[in-house]
Amino acid sequence: MEQQKLSIWIWLTAVVSVFVTFPAYGDVEKVNTVQWKKEVINSEVPITNIPQLSDIPRPPTSVKDWLAQEVPQNQVIQVTGVRLNSTASGLEVILETPTNQLQSTIKSEGNTFSAVIPNAQLNLPSGNSFRAENPRDGITEVVLVNQDANSILVTVKGTTSVPKVELLGSNQGLISPLVSNTSSSQQQTPNQGQKPIELLVTGEPYSYKVPTASTGTKFSVPLRDIPLSVQVIPSQVIEDRQIVRQDDITDNVSGVQKVIGYGTASAYTIRGFADFGYFRNGFRGPVGLTPGDTANIESIEVLKGPAAVLYGSGYTPGGLLNVLTKKPLDTPLYNTSFIVGSYDYYRSSLDFTGPLTTNNALLYRLNASYENAGSYRDFINNQNLLLAPALTWQIDKKTTLSTQIEYQKSDFVFDSGLPLVPQSLQIPISRSLAEPGANTSYLDSTSITYTLERKFSDNWSFKQGFNALLANLDLGSYTYYYSPNLNANGTVNRLILKGPEQSANYTLTNELFGKFSTGSINHNVLIGVELYRRQLSTNFTGAFIAPINIFNPVYGAQPGSFSSQLGLASQYGADDLGIYVQDLVEILPNLKLLAGVRFDSSNSFAKDSPGGNLLNEQVDNKFSPRAGIVYQPSKTTSLYFNWSDYFNPVYSSRSKTGELFKPQTSEQFEVGIKQEFLENRLSATLAFYEITRQNLLTADPTNPLYSIQTGEQKSRGIELDVTGQILPGWKVIGTYTYTDAFVSQDNTIPVGNRLIGVPYNSASLWTTYELQSSNLKGLGFGLGLVYSGDYEVALPNTFTVPSYLRADAALFYRRNKLRIGLNFNNVFNTQYYYTQIGALSPASPFNVRGSVSFEF
Repeated sequence: MEQQKLSIWIWLTAVVSVFVTFPAYGDVEKVNTVQWKKEVINSEVPITNIPQLSDIPRPPTSVKDWLAQEVPQNQVIQVTGVRLNSTASGLEVILETPTNQLQSTIKSEGNTFSAVIPNAQLNLPSGNSFRAENPRDGITEVVLVNQDANSILVTVKGTTSVPKVELLGSNQGLISPLVSNTSSSQQQTPNQGQKPIELLVTGEPYSYKVPTASTGTKFSVPLRDIPLSVQVIPSQVIEDRQIVRQDDITDNVSGVQKVIGYGTASAYTIRGFADFGYFRNGFRGPVGLTPGDTANIESIEVLKGPAAVLYGSGYTPGGLLNVLTKKPLDTPLYNTSFIVGSYDYYRSSLDFTGPLTTNNALLYRLNASYENAGSYRDFINNQNLLLAPALTWQIDKKTTLSTQIEYQKSDFVFDSGLPLVPQSLQIPISRSLAEPGANTSYLDSTSITYTLERKFSDNWSFKQGFNALLANLDLGSYTYYYSPNLNANGTVNRLILKGPEQSANYTLTNELFGKFSTGSINHNVLIGVELYRRQLSTNFTGAFIAPINIFNPVYGAQPGSFSSQLGLASQYGADDLGIYVQDLVEILPNLKLLAGVRFDSSNSFAKDSPGGNLLNEQVDNKFSPRAGIVYQPSKTTSLYFNWSDYFNPVYSSRSKTGELFKPQTSEQFEVGIKQEFLENRLSATLAFYEITRQNLLTADPTNPLYSIQTGEQKSRGIELDVTGQILPGWKVIGTYTYTDAFVSQDNTIPVGNRLIGVPYNSASLWTTYELQSSNLKGLGFGLGLVYSGDYEVALPNTFTVPSYLRADAALFYRRNKLRIGLNFNNVFNTQYYYTQIGALSPASPFNVRGSVSFEF
């Protein structure tokens, strides 16, 4: 018999609800509303809850639990082919069968649409399952598997919300809708017509709300189901704000402040503690070297609080920032964009992706960008290049190999900022106190990554990942202000540094993930082993240069002779082994426990450079536990608590008696609430935390040339993050932070001194509205506000940088595959500053950027 087709169309439109509901846990959900038409059955599924862990497919019986009607067991129909077909209106997922006598039972939960096709089995040449990730904007995954010996389970996950569903039948209208007794299920009778059934699934492609993340647990899970504070910045926020450097996302995450690293590096303060590194796809990056271009970024996940249980040591105890890069898609996409802005800013980028083979077994993606920019700061300019090719190979039905290379190159003039003295606040922000015509610095970094995934069954899988990240800096000229005060004549003392710096990071991870049940309790277990090697070598030489008057600078001074005695020469590194176990336990549908522990053995060393003489070497062994619990009194509310531990080896020196120092340790206690509003269109997380950091080095009172480990710092605070959609086309992301970060014990720094760059209060709001109808459909407006209280710039505290309120705005037009935008940053020309290593960095004044992007 000639094969006919069951077609699933995946098509993207904005589907928004505006009603606020707070159903009690276990309340009956709204059933699908079915509207009979001659050719179309339009089923719009209201969203009443974010998906829970119990909704994630488990062994076959877990799906049958929500089937209210038993499907007749007739002859099993063989599905011999599944393929994707891109159309003008969306993406067809085509099921090829010898007959169209098929039924389907539909379930919509959170951001997942599920359909069970009884009396059918996948019998494909490549196996008995089919999976496609990120086939279109707004849809993260399409999966077809044999649920059991008599049925197929189809799941389609939306990016931020449940997909919208439309069922199309024959011209005779022979699809008969039937609402079953199950509140979230819908049963269709067999299609007797000659046309294929067409299932149109639509997601919200431009949303700010991301209900799932992987950084907190190392596997994708609904955020409301974990006792952690994780905030996600999706690509839509990056696009609407026209963010080109990843550190600018700090405006949209509570408890995170931007810090200016040296050169082009990105740095942050999270919950009061500074970090000059970050993670990329779960792998640790180098400290202070790699630039943070956003051209290859899909989203950024920020995990608050210590996370040594999964990621080991080597980052701030306040949390970590994990950059998730773009992955190859099986639907062709070709996008180019151009940005022109104030201060001679020019940028172009491209994003190409699609299949390389007809069966979609081999996919590719190429992201690239080039930037050439001047600056509002005197004598400063830079050029940046990014190339990021990626491949995904579906080796067989259960095995996938993904590879990616990221190459970044920067040619820049180092901006040394302004001296850390209060008089710097009185001079123009454009003024540079470095000499004009300073040597250009060069930075290049290469990241090579592969990920091998093997699925043993629906419940057990293995993943191996490897990353090598190599970075090289040739520092042309860096002006260091080595005096803590101005001289009497208003001059500041200067030292010029130059020379090479290299960084090398190698990471190998092996992880086993499994789902199983012990009675009525469900487990989501992760077991991992990580090998990590890091090396950082610096060989800077230094030379004095004449002081310069900050109020009336006269340029033209020449540095003296460069010598290693005035420079910085060192080598640091470590070989780490980490073994970790974690279990996310579903005790009850509304009660979940997260527990884990990691053992780390870190072999660290410190050498001088370039001689390579060993200064110190030590081995630290440490267990890092974490535990948390989530209670959900309703389907829109989650109450949580967590306790976590952290450590960081101290190997740069020894005590006066030659003893090794113990690792720095940190401990966090956190409680919070996660709440959904407006039928799950808007989500909020409110967190209360306290972190205590101990074993910090402080001066030895018997000999200040040495140190002892009695220092302690604390950070306690309140954080609020609100993200989502208020009305159709009206998106918002807002934050509020109260942070009290201070020195609680030290021999030289007064107790109570505030930590550097951390205001007591800060808040932000970014919101856009896009017209949904009329001839002006696609026209949008954006408004942003960023507030920061005053903060200290040094320890011991010397002076504070005043508070500020900055306003941004945007105007954009989106139509079909074209987007045009204008971004107005710092509209009222507010003067404000960021902290920098040993300096103060003036932020950008009012500037404008225009952008054009086109998809073809």
